[in-house]
Amino acid sequence: MVFTGIVEGTGIISKISRKENLSSIIVQTPSNFNEGIQVGASVCVDGVCLTVTKINSDSLEFDLIIETLKVTTFGDVEEKSIVNLERSMKLGDEIGGHIISGHVFDTVTITKISEPVNNYILTLNFDSSLQKYLFPKGYVSLNGISLTIGKVDNNKNTFTVYLIPETLRLTNLVHKLAGDSINIEIETQTRNTVDTIIEINKESIHG
Repeated sequence: MVFTGIVEGTGIISKISRKENLSSIIVQTPSNFNEGIQVGASVCVDGVCLTVTKINSDSLEFDLIIETLKVTTFGDVEEKSIVNLERSMKLGDEIGGHIISGHVFDTVTITKISEPVNNYILTLNFDSSLQKYLFPKGYVSLNGISLTIGKVDNNKNTFTVYLIPETLRLTNLVHKLAGDSINIEIETQTRNTVDTIIEINKESIHG
């Protein structure tokens, strides 16, 4: 399944059941979000592709496996947390953002929130392993939101994103504070292009 990175709304985690290497969550969903969804469907929850295990009138249930708990923010998520929601893309849907898979790479941490007039800017710290994929005007998915990278500081391992009012209205980023972690996915095309160039350069050097 794939998604567009255009969040449809937010939900609230109403219950978390934790077992060894497995957690289950119930997410209260917005009005009409569940319409047409079936058990087994894929939903992007805070940028993570999750499979619906149970459908209630106003909520959905999901299981979180060990890899999801280890790599994403769901390892430390708490009840009453607000999460971004997007249903999987259907053939013929308009792609307003960029194609994302819901396979989160890692988490990044908000180091600064700036609010100049009519702007909302997040500065985020990333692990050095992601540095090669992050550059100005590149695309990333943050908590399932398709965003364009602003500035990148490779010395400090930070980058910025600019949020428009509509993004703040529809997503959970407006609720985030400095120090909070966010799920990040690198756009597939960016990842493949960068990795291919690196391999070509290696072959040129050793050829």
